[in-house]
Amino acid sequence: QVQLVESGGGLVQAGRSLRLSCAASGSGFSISTMGWYRQAPGKQRELVANIFSRDTTTYADSVKGRFTISRDNAKNTVFLQMNSLEPEDTAVYFCYARAGPNASYTIYWGQGTQVTVSS
Repeated sequence: QVQLVESGGGLVQAGRSLRLSCAASGSGFSISTMGWYRQAPGKQRELVANIFSRDTTTYADSVKGRFTISRDNAKNTVFLQMNSLEPEDTAVYFCYARAGPNASYTIYWGQGTQVTVSS
């Protein structure tokens, strides 16, 4: 089993920044892809950003140029640096990891962290 623990959410004013972290723990596993989704009230969960095993990244159009995803492989941690935040970024942010033993991967999810951007 792999556990994901997120941190770094909170309440900020529009235009400010936040940095989310998500640390994976467990034993005997490797991670291929990590990333972030978000879910705003009354909306479906949407992909924010992915980072693949060779550090290739993808972003939702709505966050390109404002958000940056990165990872520390030694610490099994993924980060999401969010700059120029907008009220529309308000959501619960969930990290995920595609992880498992011997390259047999399963998707694991964190519990979510609330990000609220005030105008």
